[in-house]
Amino acid sequence: MSEKIIKTPLPGGGLGWGAVDEREIEAVTRVLKNPETMFRYPGENETRECPLFENELCEKIGVKGALMVASGTSALTLCLSANGIGPGDEVIVPAYTYISTASAVTNAGAVPVIAEIDESLGLDPEDVEKKITPYTKAVILVHMQGIPGRINAVRAVCKKHNIALIEDACQAIGSKYFGEYTGVNSDAFAWSLNFYKVITCGEGGVFFANDEDIFLRGIYAHDPGSPMWKTGLSQGAKLAPYTQMGIRGNEICAAVARVQLSKLDMILGKTRSLKKKLLSCLNKPANYILQRVDDPDGECGFSFSIIAKDNEAAKRMAKLMGEQGLYIGSVYNEAGFPDRHIYKNWEAIIEKHSPTAAGYPWNDPSYRGNVQYSPDMCQKSLDILSRCLRFTININMSDVNMEEVAQVINYADRSL
Repeated sequence: MSEKIIKTPLPGGGLGWGAVDEREIEAVTRVLKNPETMFRYPGENETRECPLFENELCEKIGVKGALMVASGTSALTLCLSANGIGPGDEVIVPAYTYISTASAVTNAGAVPVIAEIDESLGLDPEDVEKKITPYTKAVILVHMQGIPGRINAVRAVCKKHNIALIEDACQAIGSKYFGEYTGVNSDAFAWSLNFYKVITCGEGGVFFANDEDIFLRGIYAHDPGSPMWKTGLSQGAKLAPYTQMGIRGNEICAAVARVQLSKLDMILGKTRSLKKKLLSCLNKPANYILQRVDDPDGECGFSFSIIAKDNEAAKRMAKLMGEQGLYIGSVYNEAGFPDRHIYKNWEAIIEKHSPTAAGYPWNDPSYRGNVQYSPDMCQKSLDILSRCLRFTININMSDVNMEEVAQVINYADRSL
């Protein structure tokens, strides 16, 4: 073919950061023009951006408690700490997630146990059950790239073994699972407001919980001075206050996040529409399968993945697509960038690096388990990721872009 199938340039761009306009600038300016309001805790008869944002979140997604914190990692750490998870405990995490998921476990003083993924690119429920030991206290189900994992199946395993279910929705803000926002039926869940996420304030996170005691523990853990401030957050508390971290949110980020939250439905409406267009233009596949998605209507719509029948097919399809102007490669390959979303590249975890010579948390005296790691320990996950070709959709793309992308995939598939 002399003319490439991709004739319309694929525009660059993102999600939340791509939607920034004068409204975010005005929100930040409003805070800076009143510098006496830059502290997150209001005085009497005052309002603040953080609590306003938290209230808006609770109303929108139907959760009782939302707490803005410094990052998604810190929010996930609170999910664990607030559920009483710490030294001596094990927490199961997927082999495919950003290293922060495992880092949150060590932050809480617990030991991460790495489990396989399946064709959903999320936790494999069967392997989760295999990895449970007497020391397992929680499972972190990560919703990668805006697509909810197999929530019902993983929840059933957690319920059977009486362990906590934590949902890491940092990459899946606004996603739903059969009509309900992801996380709302778990023991706690986290969002990230990092630059790359669905909505962003540059950096930040949100800790969510419905249980009053769990949420209060999160409040205590996030700010050593929280009981001293007249915030209303801990009024009527039955739990004794304690100190742990210093990760509270700030007013400037909250001001931006509030504006971004108002754009969430617009952003996801765009990406979901584009992905549905792409899917509608695909022929029946011969040499690949689509990523497993339990609820296509609930996912965020900015990630499209196919899983080739074998490594050779993945390589050939990637080459054929590149020749037509669509440049994508496998998620995992030996010569590629050491992606920190793949467990094999979590050097600090795999080699059990510790901040002290004591080897904490793996050598903590209260830990009775014996978790071992190796770069090749999750072969199923590496195999799936080596055959997975992924395309990212952003809000600047068009239906024409989706039609041409589908044409390239159809061409590559039938050309094998």
